[in-house]
Amino acid sequence: MTRVWAKRGTRPRAPRDQRRIWAYILGAVCPARRATSALVMPYLNAATVSAHLADVSTEVAEDAHAVVVLDGAGFHIAKDLAIPRNITPMRLPAYSPELNPIENVWEYLRGNQLSNTVYESYDEIVTACSDAWNFFAQDPERVATITTRSWATVNV
Repeated sequence: MTRVWAKRGTRPRAPRDQRRIWAYILGAVCPARRATSALVMPYLNAATVSAHLADVSTEVAEDAHAVVVLDGAGFHIAKDLAIPRNITPMRLPAYSPELNPIENVWEYLRGNQLSNTVYESYDEIVTACSDAWNFFAQDPERVATITTRSWATVNV
C-alpha cells in the first residue's frame, strides 16, 4: 500500500491481498558510475546476501574497491556472511536508515512500480520485482539523482 492523490473527503479504493508470499530485491548502486546490481531472491538470509555481494563484486571496476553500506540486520552481520575481497562493508549506526541511499530506491520503487497491485502467482511477483528494478536501473540519471549524497564522495 502507498499514498495516492484523491479528492479531499474521499477514500480511494486500492487492492489488498492477505496472502503472504514474498520476493526480496537485493540491490546495490554506485552513484558515481551510475552502475547497479540486483538479485531477486525468495529468502533474505546470510546465504542470499553473500550471493548478492558476490554479484556486486563482479560489477566493481577492476582497479577499484567498493564500500557497501549495510544496516544491522541479522543477515548483514552473520558470521557466515561471505564478503568478497574487493568489497568493504560499512555498518550503519542503529536506527539510521536515512544514511543508506538504497532506502530511497526502495521508497521510489514502492511508490512508482510496486504498489497497489495484487499478483496471482509467485512468478508474477518475481517478474514485477525484476521489471521494477530494471525500470530504475535503465535510467542512469534517475540512479544518480536518487542515490547521490554530497557527504559520500570518493577522493581520488
